[in-house]
Amino acid sequence: MSMIAITGASGQLGRLVIENLLTRHPADHLVAVVRDPAKVADLQARGVQVRVADYNHPEALVAALQGVHKLLLISSSEVGQRVSQHRHVITAAQQAGVGLVAYTSLLHADRSPLGLAQEHRETEALLRAAGLPHVLLRNGWYTENYAAGVPAALQYGVVLGSAADGKIASASRADYALAAATVLSLDDQAGRVYELAGDQAYTLSELAAEIVRQSGQPVVYRHLPEADYQAALVQAGLPAGLAAMLANSDVGVSLGGLFDDSRQLSRLIGRPTTPLAEVVKAALPA
Repeated sequence: MSMIAITGASGQLGRLVIENLLTRHPADHLVAVVRDPAKVADLQARGVQVRVADYNHPEALVAALQGVHKLLLISSSEVGQRVSQHRHVITAAQQAGVGLVAYTSLLHADRSPLGLAQEHRETEALLRAAGLPHVLLRNGWYTENYAAGVPAALQYGVVLGSAADGKIASASRADYALAAATVLSLDDQAGRVYELAGDQAYTLSELAAEIVRQSGQPVVYRHLPEADYQAALVQAGLPAGLAAMLANSDVGVSLGGLFDDSRQLSRLIGRPTTPLAEVVKAALPA
């Protein structure tokens, strides 16, 4: 059986991918590539191989990928450093003889208006230039990205954003994790591009309405210009760089950057994607 490795395996997505893979593959055929092995001690206790490496250390990556047939490259969380970090992983995969790289890119990365898409486009180009067999998992937004703001929306009675009436076809982190595990378990995936998004799209006004429906409290959506939304995020305590990225992404939403109605995700995972209402419910204060 193929040896499958997952980078960033201690993160939320990586852990969910491994949990799904454990239902399909022997634990000793799975490799969790992490910076801190203590964070995946529970997985190691279940038989998953744990190898220490991170995106900034090419030599450690080459060692960690020895004997690996398939690799899930989960995109780095360090925006602005992703291209060099991903290059290290791709080069290490070449040197280790990895047979297939699955990369978590961004929905419609090749034409996305989101500023975040540039690093994904560059990483996709690196994979092509390397000549590595690869499959692109172009993930849309996690619904949890918005659900995390539910408590604040209830506290202040408002959902802020710069998305206007743009539709967001998000899905849950669990949906995307199942998709990744499925692709890693299938044959003949090299060259495929999956545009992965939720079955049902919604606007931020509809998100606010869903919060009202479930909580019974008044919440409205207030559209702000990009600069004003960025300033509001900074005032709320977010770092300036993150605030700028989120505000720019919201503008991208208004331009259709996070909408897709192809339902490739639900077909791939064999069930409907997780509804917005379910994720909002989980985010409501007890």
